[in-house]
Amino acid sequence: MKMKNFRWWIVGLIALATAINYLDRQNLPVAISEIKKSIPISDAQYGLINSLFLFAYGTMYAVGGRLLDIFGSRIGYAVMIIWWSLANLLHGLVSSVMGLGIARFLLGVGEGGGFPSSAKAVSEWFPTKERSLAFGIFNTGSSLGAVMAPPLIALIIAVLNWRWAFILTGAFGLVWVVVWLRMYTVPAKSKFLTAEEKEYIETSLHTESIGAADENDKIPWMRLFQYRKVWGLLTIKFLTDAGWFFFIFWLPKYLNDVRGLDIKGIGNYAWIPYAFSAAGSFLGGWYSSYLLKKGLSLDLSRKIPLGISAALLPASLFITDASLSLAILFFGMAMFGHQFWSTIVQTMAADMFPSKVVGSVAGLMGCIGTYGAMLFSLGIGFVIERYSYQPAFIISGMLHPLSFLLVFIIIQKIELVKISTVSQRTSKLKI
Repeated sequence: MKMKNFRWWIVGLIALATAINYLDRQNLPVAISEIKKSIPISDAQYGLINSLFLFAYGTMYAVGGRLLDIFGSRIGYAVMIIWWSLANLLHGLVSSVMGLGIARFLLGVGEGGGFPSSAKAVSEWFPTKERSLAFGIFNTGSSLGAVMAPPLIALIIAVLNWRWAFILTGAFGLVWVVVWLRMYTVPAKSKFLTAEEKEYIETSLHTESIGAADENDKIPWMRLFQYRKVWGLLTIKFLTDAGWFFFIFWLPKYLNDVRGLDIKGIGNYAWIPYAFSAAGSFLGGWYSSYLLKKGLSLDLSRKIPLGISAALLPASLFITDASLSLAILFFGMAMFGHQFWSTIVQTMAADMFPSKVVGSVAGLMGCIGTYGAMLFSLGIGFVIERYSYQPAFIISGMLHPLSFLLVFIIIQKIELVKISTVSQRTSKLKI
């Protein structure tokens, strides 16, 4: 059956997978106050558990990205989501801090391949002028999953218990896989595309690939480190992901520890900042595409949204001294700003590198970014336990403005890089 604008159905399916990804990821932060009633967990242990997830997530982000370039998006994404869905279900069966740590590590292994899979699929289906909007749509799924998590998990816990929150949500991804395997393939082989849309996609992507590496050429993974733009993307991801993961992992716990909210109160309030972040994901992609269609260069169409988003993150500095309502607003501003930012940064990997290596570049970005978050999480649990949340909010609020300056210093101009397929012995970085 032919479907008009089928590429947008594809990105909608990817957005649903991303929502499931974040719903599974947020189970622990939302349910932690209830879990502590049966499994005592200190702030330091909670930070360590998050670090185990982030270590596995970051490592698999890079490895998974490379595997996707080898095996393709269709099978690769299916394997990833089956793995993380089963790992999420496992959380509901453990009875110790060690058990939670193991389950969290396994969840990170599976979820690490999610965003590289999405990035590669978008690069296969969308030309540059539509790509940031497509990234914005699927990235919105992450925030929608996080928005759903507090009220949904609170409801499941109220009706059943915290273990069922993991078991039931773990089943969602297994259903998604069935639909994915039925619908997804590359555009040239899709039975759902109309002739007009297939021609549009193939013509657009062929035109943009001129001057890039031949898609049949094998490009060694380590050669990517010769390019300065790769180093720029890795640097800004290392810094800004630390702030993002702090917000999403510690928001529910902060509301319980400092603001005194129980699981019902967390369900009532914690979804609001995630709703802000969902709006940031969509608007970041839309605004950048709007600027591009208005005739601005690719470089400016990406940098202007980055500057706007970076200016919003310092709102987190005011959280601890604000009333509950204002604290939720400041959380929302910071999380809106990050997702506005994140949509553009993820798009930049597809903007600057040919489809053949997008999975690898996106994988490296996620890996390094998550390692930054892992290191931050390792230390911040001890800081919060010994001092307070204020130092964490201060640091998290300043990482994006710093990274925005580094975009100009390291990446410089956002443009397609010509990837050499000939071995280079020089260590000189390429623009």
